[in-house]
Amino acid sequence: MPAVSKGDGMRGLAVFISDIRNCKSKEAEVKRINKELANIRSKFKGDKALDGYSKKKYVCKLLFIFLLGHDIDFGHMEAVNLLSSNKYTEKQIGYLFISVLVNSNSDLISLINNGIKNDLASRNPTFMNLALHCIANVGSREMAEAFASQIPSILVAGDTMDSVKQSAALCLLRLNRTSPDLVPMGEWTARVVHLLNDQHLGVVTAAASLITTLAQKSPEDFKTSISLAVARLSRIVTSASIDLQDYTYYFVAAPWLSVKLLRLLQCYPPPEDAALRSRLTECLETILNKAQEPPKSKKVQHSNAKNAVLFEAIALIIHHDSEPTLLVRACNQLGQFLQHRETNLRYLALESMCTLASSEFSHEAVKTHIDTVINALKTERDVSVRQRAVDLLYAMCDRSNAKQIVAEMLSYLENADYSIREEMVLKVAILAEKYAVDYTWYVDTILNLIRIAGDYVSEEVWYRVIQIVINQDDVQGYAAKTVFEALQAPACHENLVKVGGYILGEFGNLIAGDSRSSPLVQFNLLHSKFHLCSVPTRALLLSAYIKFINLFPEVKATIQDVLRSDSQLRNADVELQQRAIEYLRLSCIASTDILATVLEEMPPFPERESSILAKLKKKKGPGNLPDIDDARWNVNGSTEHSENTESTNKSPPSLMADLLPTNRPRPASSSPTLLSAGTMGSSHPFTDLLNLNSTPSAGASLLVDVLSDISTPAPINVSEDNFSRFVCKNNGVIYEDQLLQIGLKAEYRQNLGRIYVFYGNKTSTQFLSFSSSVTSSDTLKTHILPTSLLNVHAKAVDPTVDGGAQLQQVVNIECLSDFTDAPVLDIQFRYGGTLQKIAVKLPVMLNKFFQPTEMTSQDFFQRWKQLGVPQQEVQTIFKAQHPMDTDVTNAKILGFGVALLIGVDPNPANFVGAGVIHTKNTQVGCLLRLEPNTQAQMYRLTLRTSRESVSQRLCDLLSDQF
Repeated sequence: MPAVSKGDGMRGLAVFISDIRNCKSKEAEVKRINKELANIRSKFKGDKALDGYSKKKYVCKLLFIFLLGHDIDFGHMEAVNLLSSNKYTEKQIGYLFISVLVNSNSDLISLINNGIKNDLASRNPTFMNLALHCIANVGSREMAEAFASQIPSILVAGDTMDSVKQSAALCLLRLNRTSPDLVPMGEWTARVVHLLNDQHLGVVTAAASLITTLAQKSPEDFKTSISLAVARLSRIVTSASIDLQDYTYYFVAAPWLSVKLLRLLQCYPPPEDAALRSRLTECLETILNKAQEPPKSKKVQHSNAKNAVLFEAIALIIHHDSEPTLLVRACNQLGQFLQHRETNLRYLALESMCTLASSEFSHEAVKTHIDTVINALKTERDVSVRQRAVDLLYAMCDRSNAKQIVAEMLSYLENADYSIREEMVLKVAILAEKYAVDYTWYVDTILNLIRIAGDYVSEEVWYRVIQIVINQDDVQGYAAKTVFEALQAPACHENLVKVGGYILGEFGNLIAGDSRSSPLVQFNLLHSKFHLCSVPTRALLLSAYIKFINLFPEVKATIQDVLRSDSQLRNADVELQQRAIEYLRLSCIASTDILATVLEEMPPFPERESSILAKLKKKKGPGNLPDIDDARWNVNGSTEHSENTESTNKSPPSLMADLLPTNRPRPASSSPTLLSAGTMGSSHPFTDLLNLNSTPSAGASLLVDVLSDISTPAPINVSEDNFSRFVCKNNGVIYEDQLLQIGLKAEYRQNLGRIYVFYGNKTSTQFLSFSSSVTSSDTLKTHILPTSLLNVHAKAVDPTVDGGAQLQQVVNIECLSDFTDAPVLDIQFRYGGTLQKIAVKLPVMLNKFFQPTEMTSQDFFQRWKQLGVPQQEVQTIFKAQHPMDTDVTNAKILGFGVALLIGVDPNPANFVGAGVIHTKNTQVGCLLRLEPNTQAQMYRLTLRTSRESVSQRLCDLLSDQF
């Protein structure tokens, strides 16, 4: 920087600042400032031209007054005039004033831009730096439009000085953040990567920040940075502190650059090149080894720099998740921090171990620290660290330690901070359900949970208990006995009364044989809680009473007296009054058979995602969309480790997996007897209370007929990048960009399908006005058939998605007839004030409605001959696009939906399949034969169905997969 001459001291400014500091009151300060403003205004308006020094002095005074909190409405033009000065100090003050006071919408922007252009073209490094700093500080869209194309050329020019390169890289980074659409991705992208090899580490540090941000946006364009980043990182970690003397911070060589390089590598998967991968592994091992060395300084700056590099290296190890040795070492290193005296290190260690617990390689290593984590939960003074300890216990839980962890969390729950109790309740409920091998333990755990933290037990928790008890015959008697005993406590939480009322109303007869729990005792026990409960709970208890009349005729008169009382028939609450009147009338006029039909036991609930797990996902806001193929989720939103296959097969199935099989009937939604009598709005007294099977209202859902003429036209740019990948699979990521990730999990049964759509916000900013709908394609809308081919029922979604959070939408599909085109999912939301629109073709293909059909060789060829009409057969010969692997081919054919028939074809190298496509209107049988020619790397695919259009469509879909 040029030296400041003695004359540039601006004595007038110093005197003014001294006067301000000497003011005894606010009024005196305002008076002095107003006097100075009047003087400056008169100087600027005077006829006499001011010299550069005077302009600079007065502009500085205005800047100082502004920083004191006073409004400045003049002097902007004088500051702009300073930009044309050839003196550094005058130009510096001009740029400083502009950066602080000039609004991005100012009319002076065009004049400022001209001054900046002149300085950028001057090739004077000092002036260029000032100009670049001003662009970055203002960061307006107008400046981005003016200079976004010029700055990259300055950055990669061979004759640009190092200090200017640093400023150019950081300026470009700023513009990319404020106006990413204006930063061109052209020839300079390949050249900027080579800045990682620059001799000046300041340039490398600035370039690493820029490349990391750009790589997140366009990873393929910057893939070559991997090798350069690894090489530079290797030189840093293997160097002595004296080798990089100018960039060594408290005996740690270039810690900021190391962190940036490690963060850049996290934008990519592990390197495919073996040598490069080995070199990166050596770097990470060196970093872990240095962490074990005695500290070279006792100062906190040394440990902070050292640990910053270490934690970023561990983050990279976790991201790659491919080196078991490194993962275990990272876990052990983090374990040492769990008892460190520094609170921040304990917090970071727990947070990182939560992610490590999701890896199959390091899960067991994480579990070895369970005692330390439990101790931290009990003794840690910082609530945020205790929160992370709870998260880690949740993440490390499996069948081997579930009972211990649940017991410890229940124990801690009694004294837990109010801010984390609700989340702890959800986690205990999920763990108890997921890892229960004994349903009695599950019931005991949840009832204990309600007893300890009843105020924080949400409706989802006790709904789930009731679902599980109803679906498991062997636990119903135990549940009835347990809740009966729990209700005898003098003070019961209302949630316990709800569970008790529901379960005793359904299964009280299972314990009625004992005189201590006779029907009258059960009723009196429930009714003793009635006056203490809220209206919804009283409504549930009334439903339990009418159930008792069906189960226990001997208490009918007692219950009728209760229903007939004035407190019920004249209740101020219309819901309670209506129930009392209807239940009383029903018990009086209905015969025993009608009562038994109307009040029969609830049928098993259908399979669904645990509502507790869904609530926890929404509450936690996972950073990344989980791998939907994996059924286990960890606390941070990523997938948990897959347990050993052999041990999983031997262990009892989890509650989540076996409680709710899909072949069980859904509870009836209405009863003709009751509806015709006009006595009730639902068939079951509990159905409307739990709202477990209620259908969405018209306002809350969106029914899309994909053949309707009134549906919204599909967007022009429909994403089909990953569409073909879903022909033979149902789960995965269908769309991803720098803002949003969309994952799918689909299941099909005959002519019905259900798709769970997961929207993951990858940014830290909230999405507003979020909406998604399903529209038809142009081909479908102009189809000559008068009826729909598909019915798509998409549930509404929340209008906001928090940063790092995930949102789920359920789309129900009904196939009415064979179809060709798939529906389109339209998403729109506001991000940073800009409306974003995305259209993705949903992978709903005809083969999704296949039902596999097993056939003998004789039956297959007999049916093959019956489908011998030329119009029924479609055959294609095509070149193999992928390696011709037998196991992969088998998997793809099974994933296509047909049954793979082994030993049917005389040639064992051929693949034969059979299946039936189910639509609402008809069923279409299908036979296929795939003949590979490994020498020629060719396939011949033959399909025969009873419909020509079906044969052609299936052939097109399947031939693209090989």
